[in-house]
Amino acid sequence: MDAWDFSPPPTSDLGDHDVTFVGSHLVGKRVALLVTGGIAAFKAPLVARALRKQGADVVAFASEEGLRYVTAETLEWSTVNPVVTRLTAAAEHLSDDDPFDAYLVAPATYNTINKMAAGIADGTVTSALASALGRMEQGETKVLVVPTMHGSLHNSILTASLERLDAMGVRVVPPREDYGKHNIPSEEAIVAEVCRAVATSPLAGRRVLVTGGPTPVPIDAVRRITNRFRGRLGAEIAVELHLRGAEVRLVHGDGAFQPPAWVPFRVARTYDEYVDAVTEELDAAPTAAGIFSAAVADYKPKQVLAGKTPSGGALDSIELVPTAKVIDLVRQRHPDLHMITFKYQEGLGHDELMAIGHKRLAALDGPGAVVANRGEESGPDGEQIAWLLASNGGEPQRMEGKPAIARALADHLEAVLA
Repeated sequence: MDAWDFSPPPTSDLGDHDVTFVGSHLVGKRVALLVTGGIAAFKAPLVARALRKQGADVVAFASEEGLRYVTAETLEWSTVNPVVTRLTAAAEHLSDDDPFDAYLVAPATYNTINKMAAGIADGTVTSALASALGRMEQGETKVLVVPTMHGSLHNSILTASLERLDAMGVRVVPPREDYGKHNIPSEEAIVAEVCRAVATSPLAGRRVLVTGGPTPVPIDAVRRITNRFRGRLGAEIAVELHLRGAEVRLVHGDGAFQPPAWVPFRVARTYDEYVDAVTEELDAAPTAAGIFSAAVADYKPKQVLAGKTPSGGALDSIELVPTAKVIDLVRQRHPDLHMITFKYQEGLGHDELMAIGHKRLAALDGPGAVVANRGEESGPDGEQIAWLLASNGGEPQRMEGKPAIARALADHLEAVLA
């Protein structure tokens, strides 16, 4: 750690209560955050701010037991709204004048979960939940619970309550299992579930395959040939689709970057594993689209050497042979799949890139699009610039930066799959 010179922090345009937006999936959405009496309640302010980072308007409801672990002032600071701690003549539990799009119980204790399932409304939080369940059954809101408790409390009564709530339509967010406990997941994982619950995208419930990262080819048991791409773009695309409610399957090439644990993904450690993974995922269930951003190896050693080969000798010259084009294999097996493929080039101009992109688009021989980019083209902040060329026509769409590319591809899929 560098020594501090005791200087004040740099100025910022953010106010004391403001958050830095990381997305817009909850813009225009009101979320009730219900805080119950578990030790994990101390993380509720972090959950509130994470919801706000996606644009949500958050109102906290807190039980007396919940306020043993987090103060009303902290919840008010993190939500920038008054905290509901008791019910008054305003009937706060009904929220008739300004209804909520989602109710999030985080943490959800053993006591609260069982009361919900039994229909008991004996306090601020449980009364609000009784009304929420009624609105949910009428299709007016979503209800999510995040179970957090010691493992000894997970008995048959709790299981039956969770099953009953699940059957009613309550979204049970899987806890983070550790040290014999149901721990509260990360704030990002919880927010992702809220985004998915309220998503109205045409992609919601649609299965989409995404690939990203390198696909190394082995030379021997230790060495391998790979490239500098890490898979961040593929992960960014998978996250965007996941938040819009798509059933994403990410095949991630083995590299230094790891996607978020709350996005379904599998790691392909070699080119051969990558081919097998793509084939298995597409054959496993009907898939609406495939986005192939992985930097797939074009060549592999003709012979993989056994063990660790000593330096020199056999390593002085390695004979390479072309690999099979995975996108061609996919098109043969799944001719109707909407495919988005990527073409990266260096050492050429924009017009040449567009010509190559259109040639790749024609070669798809089916529904899809091509993302073309070149190493020489970047934005003022060094962000990657790419161009989307679609088989349904139109001018190439300029995209700058990985988040913008991910949003544009999701928008494209929404338009063609709606």
